[in-house]
Parts: sequence; C-alpha cells; structure tokens
Amino acid sequence: MTPWEMLAVFATSIGAGALNTVVGSGTLITFPVLLAIGLPPVTATVTNALGLIPGSISGAIGYRRELHGQFRRLLKLSVAALLGGLCGAVLLLTLPAEAFERIVPVLVALALVLVILQPRISKLLRHRHRETPGRGLFAGLLLAGVYGGYFAAAQGIIYMSIMGMLLDETPQRLNAAKNVLVAVVNAAAALLFLFVADYDWTAVALIATGSALGGRLGAEVGRRFSPATLRFLIVAVGGVALIHLLVR
Repeated sequence: MTPWEMLAVFATSIGAGALNTVVGSGTLITFPVLLAIGLPPVTATVTNALGLIPGSISGAIGYRRELHGQFRRLLKLSVAALLGGLCGAVLLLTLPAEAFERIVPVLVALALVLVILQPRISKLLRHRHRETPGRGLFAGLLLAGVYGGYFAAAQGIIYMSIMGMLLDETPQRLNAAKNVLVAVVNAAAALLFLFVADYDWTAVALIATGSALGGRLGAEVGRRFSPATLRFLIVAVGGVALIHLLVR
C-alpha cells in the first residue's frame, strides 16, 4: 500500500465513522476505497468489518447520555445482535455472493419505507406496551444482525426502522442503542473472521484509528439534530445506499 493509498483509507474511515454514528452506511465510503487499492471483495468486506469496530464503540461512548436507562434492554437485544452477526459472517464465507446480494436492496428499501412511515406507525401502536422488547423485536434484530454480519452497509438504518416501530423512544435514544448493536454485530463477525478469513492488517489499523475519531465526532454532531432532521438524514443516506447497491 502506497502512502497516498494509506492516506485515502485513513481519511475516508474518519468520514465512515462519523456517518455510521449519526446515520449508518459508512461502509459505502470505505468499501470502494479498499477495492480501489486492490483488495478482493471478500477480503475488503472482512477488513472493513474489523476496522470499523472501534468507530462503533467510540460512537456508543459519545452517546452515553442517551444510553442511560437502556442497559437491561440492550443486554437482551445484544444477544440477538451477537447471534445474527455470527450467522451473517458464516454466510459471507460460505454462500455465493450473488445469492444473498439479491435480497440486500430489498431489505434496505423496506427499512427506508419503515423509517418514513415510523411516526404514523408509532401512533397506531401508541396503546400497546412497547417498552419491553418482545419476540418480534428480538427476531427482527436477529435477522438484521444476519444482514449486518454479511454486508455492513445500511445495517444501522435497518435497526433504526425496526426499533422505531416497536419501541417508544426518541430517535436520539434509538440512535444510541443502534450504535451499541452495530458494535456487537461487527465484533461478533470479526471474531469469526480473525480465525478463518483473509484481511489486510495495515488497512484494518488505518480504518480502526480513523473510524474511532470519526465516531466521536459523529456523536457530538448527531445529538444536535432534531427527530425530523435525523429521520431525513437516515432516508437520504439510505437512498444513496440503495442506489449504490442496485448499480454495483
């Protein structure tokens, strides 16, 4: 890797860390750069997943105020994220990429629709007890974790849409919870990747450092957004992610 390539990886990882913390889809920034410097697609995916873990942790720490009172709930939901992340990593290493990639755009599109309709759905579900995570929430986040373990792009958007429908929380508190779940999914997948997959340690180190810086920056900026602004950003970035997935 040349010095210019190292600089490109580091710079884009800062942006990816910030974007992941605020909205999600930071992978859409770093993944193309890893391909451009010559890494094979699967190696780039694994390298990216390993490198973005510190960014997710940094973002979660930055949102620690919004995490207050969510520990017990997140402890249960992290089990779904852990299991899903491991299953997704196994799929990445065993299944043909074409088979799973066909459904990825559908999942992202569905998540965007759910985010757009979230206020109306929340009103319809107003009289239901949504504070305690039920089987539907656990199952939904388990499936979302499978997707995240396989292909990390837009996984945060999917988590936000699921939790937004089933939990009576503000978007900022949901965003804080999302950062924790993304960190769990990425860490679970990385645990498997470390032993059975190929990755580029130099790129991992660069992405880890940059995403950690970006994650903290994203937390400082993201908590200032209103619910409507945050929802708009999620839909906008998710739309870009969907177009990227359809044309790649």
